[in-house]
Amino acid sequence: MRKSGILMPVASLPGPYGIGSLGKPAFVFIDFLKKAGQKVWQMLPLSPTGFGDSPYQSCSAFAGNPYFIDLDILRKKGLLKKGEYGAKECCTNEGAVDYAALYHSRYGILRKAFARFSTWYPDDYYRFCYEQGWWLEDYALYMTAKGLYEGKSYLEWPEPVRSHTPEAIRQLYAEHEAEVHFWKFCQYEFSLQWTALKAYAGENGIEIMGDIPIYVAADSADVWAAPELFLLDACGAPKEVAGCPPDAFSDAGQLWGNPLYNWARHESTHYDWWIKRVRFSLELYDAVRIDHFRGFDTYYAIPYGAPNARKGEWRQGPGMRLWGEGLRALPGAAIVAEDLGEMFESVRALLKETGFPGMKVLQFAFGADPGSDHLPHNYPENCVAYPGTHDNTTLRAWWRTARAKEKRHAKEYLGLSAEEGETAGLLRGVLQSPARLAVVPMADWLGLGREGRINTPGTIGGGNWRWRCEAASLSPGLARHIRTVCERYGRI
Repeated sequence: MRKSGILMPVASLPGPYGIGSLGKPAFVFIDFLKKAGQKVWQMLPLSPTGFGDSPYQSCSAFAGNPYFIDLDILRKKGLLKKGEYGAKECCTNEGAVDYAALYHSRYGILRKAFARFSTWYPDDYYRFCYEQGWWLEDYALYMTAKGLYEGKSYLEWPEPVRSHTPEAIRQLYAEHEAEVHFWKFCQYEFSLQWTALKAYAGENGIEIMGDIPIYVAADSADVWAAPELFLLDACGAPKEVAGCPPDAFSDAGQLWGNPLYNWARHESTHYDWWIKRVRFSLELYDAVRIDHFRGFDTYYAIPYGAPNARKGEWRQGPGMRLWGEGLRALPGAAIVAEDLGEMFESVRALLKETGFPGMKVLQFAFGADPGSDHLPHNYPENCVAYPGTHDNTTLRAWWRTARAKEKRHAKEYLGLSAEEGETAGLLRGVLQSPARLAVVPMADWLGLGREGRINTPGTIGGGNWRWRCEAASLSPGLARHIRTVCERYGRI
């Protein structure tokens, strides 16, 4: 069945409290998707943001972002009072996310809610802590220590806490039990709100596609609790770090800084950590996109401390050794493989063997030869087609900055005209392609320019991860327009 969806980060949803939430703004967006005839809501990772405010540099591969907890829902439960989260407390900037302001204000509000909650822990809370304890315990302890040691990297914590020794963990819990429970409380409330939202999406025929970053952050609960799963030196620092070589996004390549996996150790456990991670995500979402999937075939290793990514080298990844185990444990897993970047034939072979749909991006199509995988007539049915991803600029901005050769190719290929509009014509190219699923970023349906860009790879700060949609933009008229266009190409 052909279908279409919209890429919209939760953080970008409209709303009065500085960032999108799992409450009314998300429910309203599901209503919008239904009216627009869409079947899929694609999100970015729901995890807490980290270095550079990126959801791909999180302190946990499993935790939800406490900023997404809806404060009005907490008030209705009696955990907050309206006057405790007004404009001053919530940095009510509806145009862009201000992460620094959120960091200094949001946790104080959540602590007020926890103070009321903690007078009597309900049985359901204990059940959640028990069922999720395999990751939740280390996350809550990590966040407790993070606060205790003034936000420093775990490598700067005193021994033996840094080394995660059993005695140090027992002492940390005993001396700071309330703080540990605060971080568990945030995850409990996130889970309750997410479960309600996910159920509402299902009732309205909307599938949710989540996102797994392939790597975890160097300073994270995951690395602190299980250093043996990563390539670290005797002091716990990465021996080499992740990234990608120079490409269309950056002449210096992309230096992500994540530690690389100790794949030999993972193999000795039959990839247990990865299987748990994918299973967890597939319980959270209907389908999941795995970022930088090509890293399972061959991954780019950059010397630790290098100033850029120019001098890295390719290494062999686990390939089907991992995914053979994974698919035996999780048969029929609904996974989308982000297979962009420098492609080798071995990456294509891995994708074919797994059977996962890959990704095609129209913005990459017109600077290459007629055999480009990104030209719509070359798309296989088993793929997800995009005009651009969260790492691309918007279609309108791309058209303004594209080279003359690319514009000429696009005009000839798609028959673009001023009457139709270049953005509309480019969207047509994606929607009429053979791909079973076409996903359009919300900013492209809104016709935004560079102000609607979510992220610019290889850069930190600026406008990255800050874009928010205005509530008035999600109008009934726009929903009707999207429905009409998608129906024209059999995607309703």
